[in-house]
Amino acid sequence: MKKKVVIAGVVVAVIAVAAGISAMRKKPVEEETLIPVVNVENPQMGSIELYRSLVGKVEPSDVVYIYPKAAGEIIDVFVKAGDMVQEGQPICKIDTKQVEAARLQMESAQQAMNDANTNLGRQQALFAAGDIASVAFEQAQTQAKNAQIAYDSAKLNYDYQVEFANVTAPISGKVETCNIEVHDNVASQVLLAVISGAGSKSITFSVPEKVVTELHVGDPISVDKNGTDYQGTINEVSSMIDDSTGLFKVKASVENGDALPTGSTTKLSVISDRADNVLTIPVDAVYYSGGDAYVYTYDNGTVHYVPVEVGLYDSKKAQILSGINASDEVITTWSSELYEGSQVQKADPNAAADTQAADASAETSADAQSADNAESTEASGEETSGN
Repeated sequence: MKKKVVIAGVVVAVIAVAAGISAMRKKPVEEETLIPVVNVENPQMGSIELYRSLVGKVEPSDVVYIYPKAAGEIIDVFVKAGDMVQEGQPICKIDTKQVEAARLQMESAQQAMNDANTNLGRQQALFAAGDIASVAFEQAQTQAKNAQIAYDSAKLNYDYQVEFANVTAPISGKVETCNIEVHDNVASQVLLAVISGAGSKSITFSVPEKVVTELHVGDPISVDKNGTDYQGTINEVSSMIDDSTGLFKVKASVENGDALPTGSTTKLSVISDRADNVLTIPVDAVYYSGGDAYVYTYDNGTVHYVPVEVGLYDSKKAQILSGINASDEVITTWSSELYEGSQVQKADPNAAADTQAADASAETSADAQSADNAESTEASGEETSGN
């Protein structure tokens, strides 16, 4: 009887082991038949812009170089470099040795004009009474007219000499340089001061022919000065090449750039190439083999290998010139199971959104639970201390 029981136990054990081995063999087969889940995306119409990093020079929007209009000795200086001035504000005063002479000449001409007018009044009365001939009266009129012309000319010369002696700011702005001192003798070719106009600053930079063809008046630029970003707009694009550099000069205005030091250099980026209203896909969806580009498309659960021609691309998007169209579903998920004819399953975007929401909710609940536990621990600690 005992032998039968032992034999029966052995048989049961053998059957159990066989069943376990069978289950172990079947499990990997089930795993191998799992179909990969991939994300897909339709190509979109969009724009791609490529940027080039450059170095520019800060310049004021308006710059005025002030030279004397008459030679002489500097007898007073009213400003220094760094001062802010208003239009018409005195810069310096020059003793041109001409102001006094011009004043005396004007006063002499004024006296002659007054005398000629007095004589004309007297001659007019005599002519009206018939005491003088018309020739004498006309002569008096001519003398008065000539005296007026002489006075006007002398006064204009005096005004000019006063203006030449008193140099004023032609625009409002900042005095960038002022290299004159009292008792300096200056001539018309001596630079007295430089004033940069108040308001926005400009950035000038140079680019090669390939880049200048992509730049247009109104295009935006980004400017970086010591970690501070400024936005600017191109307002001048030269059509002539600079013989000394072989480059084209470009000028851009900068918003809120008053703090930029005039003459300093800045980093900037401009559009070097662009493609507008073109077919684009995520750049990570494009693969290369031997320099040839291709993508994988999804068609009712089947993967297709599709060669494509790529145009411009940046860190996010690639321009597709040929190979696919807007109705194709491009696989954007990499998998080792992607090859021509392989079977995949398209991910449900709604399910992914639900999963993300669930994860966020679970994280929030976990944080709340942790906070409750912490409060409970603190309360327990207080009770223990009280006891």
